[in-house]
Parts: sequence; C-alpha cells; structure tokens
Amino acid sequence: MKIMHLSDLHLGKRVNEFSMLEDQEYILTKIINIIDEQKPQVVIIAGDVYDKSVPSAEAVELFDDFLVRLSARNLKVFVISGNHDSAERIAFGGRLMDKSGIYMSPVFNGKVDPITLKDEFGDVNFYMLPFVKPSNVRRFYPDNEIESYTDALKVSVDNMNIDVSKRNVLITHQFVTGALRSESEEISVGGADNVDVSVFENFDYVALGHIHRAQKCGSENIRYSGTPLKYSFSEANNNKTVTLVDVNEKGNIELSFCPLVPKRDLIEIKGTYNELTLKSFYEGTSYTEDYMHITLTDEDDIPDVLTKLRVIYKNIMKLDYDNLRTRHSVEISGASDVKSKTPLEHFGEFYEMQNGQCMSDDQVSFMAHIIEEIWEGR
Repeated sequence: MKIMHLSDLHLGKRVNEFSMLEDQEYILTKIINIIDEQKPQVVIIAGDVYDKSVPSAEAVELFDDFLVRLSARNLKVFVISGNHDSAERIAFGGRLMDKSGIYMSPVFNGKVDPITLKDEFGDVNFYMLPFVKPSNVRRFYPDNEIESYTDALKVSVDNMNIDVSKRNVLITHQFVTGALRSESEEISVGGADNVDVSVFENFDYVALGHIHRAQKCGSENIRYSGTPLKYSFSEANNNKTVTLVDVNEKGNIELSFCPLVPKRDLIEIKGTYNELTLKSFYEGTSYTEDYMHITLTDEDDIPDVLTKLRVIYKNIMKLDYDNLRTRHSVEISGASDVKSKTPLEHFGEFYEMQNGQCMSDDQVSFMAHIIEEIWEGR
C-alpha cells in the first residue's frame, strides 16, 4: 500500500503580509500531478489544514477543490485537525464524507477507533489522533495522572488497544522532542508541548504534523513531512518534498521523496545597494518573481530604497541593514561633563554611539553650520 504523507498546508496563510493563496493553489496542483505519477492509494494530511481556526472563504474553497480532485482519483484520504485548526470545523460533515473515502478526524472524545484498509498483505489500521492537550485527554480519563503532553499521548495510545501483529499507522499532530523547528511555527514556552518518541513504538509508521521541516524523529518510520511551501526565511535553504511511504508486509516500510518546486521561492541576498542593482543590470537575475529578504551592507541609509529595489525585485518581503550602526549596541547614559563640551562635540558623541562610527568631515561641517544658525537664533 502506497501512502502520500502531507501536513501543515496552512491554507490562507500570510507571510510578512503577503497572501500565499496563489502559491498554495499552485503547489496543490503540483501535488495532484505527483499523485497521478506515483499512484498512491492513500493520502494523509496530518493537521493544520488552515492557518486560522476561522479560515477565510477563499481558503475553504481552495481546500474543498483539493478534496474534490483527490476524491475523483478514488483515493482514501485521512485528514486530522492541528493546533491551528478548529477541530469542530474539520470534523463537520465527516460521516457523510466517509462514504466518499475521505475521513475527517472527529473531535477527540477519548476513543480513537481505527479505519482498516486491506491490501495483498492483509489489514492496515489507520488511527487518527488530532492535536490534543493534556486537558483534553484528562477530561475522559480522570483516573489517570496526566500532567504532560507525553502523558496525554501515552494514555490516548494505550486506550487504542493496538494489535501489534497487524500493520498500524498513526496520524497525529504534536511536537516530538528533538525535532528541529522553524520560525513560522508556534512555540510553547519552555518546551511544555514536548512528546517523547517512545509513545509511538507500537506503530509501523507515524505520520506527524506540526513541524515545518521534513525530518525523522528517532526512527525513519516516525516522520514529519513538513510544509509543502516555505513559510519563513529560516527555511530558505531547505528543499520541500512530498513523502511517499510504501507499506509492504509487516516490518517492511520503504520511503521515497518527490521534490516540490514552488511558484515563487523564498530567497535571501546580501550586499550593497550598488552591488545588488548593478549585478542585476549586467548579469540579470532569476529572482524577479521570488519572495525576497534583502540585507543591505551600505553604511548610510538609501533614500526610498524599498521603492527603488522593487523595480528589480518585485516581491520584497523583508529589508534590513547589516553595517556598523546595526551591529553596534551601546547604552546611552547621562553625561557628567555637559558644560565642558561644545554642542558639536556632544552631537558627535551621540552620533558615534548610535551609528558605531564617527561623523565624516562633510557631516561635521554640516552640523557645525546648523548649530551655528540655531545658536544665533536664525
């Protein structure tokens, strides 16, 4: 049985105030193309379908279209809610959708029954465990000591009564201890949301959602698929993929990965204003449509620089400076010798503390002229 593992679509997301809907529509079509090529029998979406618990109409329409295209290919589709989703909204209409082979996780009620599919090797049990907090699980198991996320997941899994002689797949949305995070994820203070990987030892494959970088967690068979798109510049150097899982006979799992090429990438470049503009002019650039983080190394701010750079780089998401001023950090305290220094000397010291360098001769001359005019009351 071939499974495609997806997660964290975050439909409707905005990155640095740029809507990603067009990019998301594009990448979902690329995923459909991969499905047509690879012919999986099952598609898993392991939570965070939407970026908000109350998604926009456009985001809902986009997901509806994606589900329709999946259903048209006679696939079995498993969708759970993540921490960004409303569990109730994801669950809505689930019993009707079951008849189309699309299984939406119900709101957690303390009991997770498997959905069993068959292939030439026998049964494969799929367990859908949406994002839960200790308080969600404690409500249904008041006699158990549930203080941590690990406790909550362990109690939930123990009550699944797993038949370890069969092949079992868990779909869940949690932060497994040791996973590498990205800037676009919600981070719990102090790592309180950590789940120990040992909780999952009885499953043949664990399809995880929540972390945006594709990675394994302890075992090759406990994996995050990652987001299909980059949602922060901390992921600029990561390549996105679709995870394909071949579940053969018991104990035999094969993994493969198909690359996902976005409509627009997230790119970081650095240099002086002249370097970034002249290089583009003489050599051309492939970044004209990509989302850009530009770091300028000029010591002086360039007037109206964002407007000027957007002539070349249309989709600048982030612009900052890396120079003596931005790298210099000082604490400005009250001066004890105010009367012994001239106004120009005071201003020069202030300028140096703020910018990490002394004023140029032209700047000194200009400020001397300004101070003189003010001093004379002009």
